[in-house]
Amino acid sequence: MSRALHWLPPIWREAVEELWRRRLRTLLTLLGMIFGVGAIVAMQAVGEGSRREALRLVESLGLNNLIAEAKPQDENSLRETRARSLGLSLADADAALAVVPGAQRYAAEKPIRTHSVFSDAGRSDAQASGVSPDYFDLSSLRIAKGRALTDADDRALAAVAVLGHQAAADLFPGVDPIGQDLKVNHVWLQVVGVLADRDLSKDQFEGVQLGLESNRVYVPLASARARFKFQPQEDEVDRFVLRLRDPSQLAAGARVLSTVLNQRHAGMSDFRLVVPQQLFQQHQKTQRMFRVVMGAIAGVSLLVGGIGIMNIMLANVLERRREIGLLRALGARRRDVIAQFLREATVICVSGAALGLLFGVALAYLIAAFAGWQVAWAPIPVLLSALFCAAVGLGFGVYPARQAARLDPIAALRHD
Repeated sequence: MSRALHWLPPIWREAVEELWRRRLRTLLTLLGMIFGVGAIVAMQAVGEGSRREALRLVESLGLNNLIAEAKPQDENSLRETRARSLGLSLADADAALAVVPGAQRYAAEKPIRTHSVFSDAGRSDAQASGVSPDYFDLSSLRIAKGRALTDADDRALAAVAVLGHQAAADLFPGVDPIGQDLKVNHVWLQVVGVLADRDLSKDQFEGVQLGLESNRVYVPLASARARFKFQPQEDEVDRFVLRLRDPSQLAAGARVLSTVLNQRHAGMSDFRLVVPQQLFQQHQKTQRMFRVVMGAIAGVSLLVGGIGIMNIMLANVLERRREIGLLRALGARRRDVIAQFLREATVICVSGAALGLLFGVALAYLIAAFAGWQVAWAPIPVLLSALFCAAVGLGFGVYPARQAARLDPIAALRHD
């Protein structure tokens, strides 16, 4: 053992050797520290991963956006609603743009009842939607090939389409989709763009559907309304996204938008508002509750580990009373005895924190593998957690060290 520790200063080597002589007891004591530190590190990793994933999902909706959606209704309810409200429309979006504080622009979407989507090279179960030109930008959708839809396409009622990543792969396997033709229901369209795959880990966030764009066919909104059939009682648009300049105005903007739509719809609750920023805040609130519970569990484990350190150090004091008495008789001061036992406690704490750090990393990835959660690392909080745990353990070693220093040297030498 001494050869393996030759790089340590003599006083620290002595502390390690002393603990090694009681290695089973030391190992059992270390377990409390390992589990406590590991639980805290794993909690940090899973919590940070969840926060980043939630932020990525919300960004796909737009952190600066307000979203108004038409509520689905059965035929009877829809007939009653239409007696007082015409439903969600572009006029609603124009009114919102005019009165909501900080509103910059909007984009609207109208799903098309899609019966068939095919090309000469393949078929797809994709759904088609008519969208206004700003839709891709406001929905954080990036064009991978070709171009997005434009105002000119909308004005000209152009028979063009932008495909989602999956739809393009199904309709044109092994072929560049740009410039190719596809048929949606009875309408032929030319592909002008393909969206990049966002590869979201979830298909919904806080009850809001996500990731549907991968299997979509997008056409200009005006062209969709001119070329495809819609029911007379349908909403003009099923959804519009309103972009605000300042995120701090979202709460006030949501209140104004709700008031405007309620007035325009004669108080009929045929729409709902989605505020992505509030969804993120709600998710963070849930995560904080999770972290409190996990922190309490980790704290109990850490407390048990600290008590274990105090226990082994008190046992060491009792077993080494003659040694302590001899040290005092040879001139060792009380603070020298305290320092000796604190070094041993430090070795246990640092070793437990280091092993706990490794255990926490393994535990985090194990949780991620079985639960499907995301893991992300913020090095500074993780290291601070490990250092805090080590400091707590060291604090539990102070009392036994002081007890050892208070022993009467003569009584200690007489101890059998």
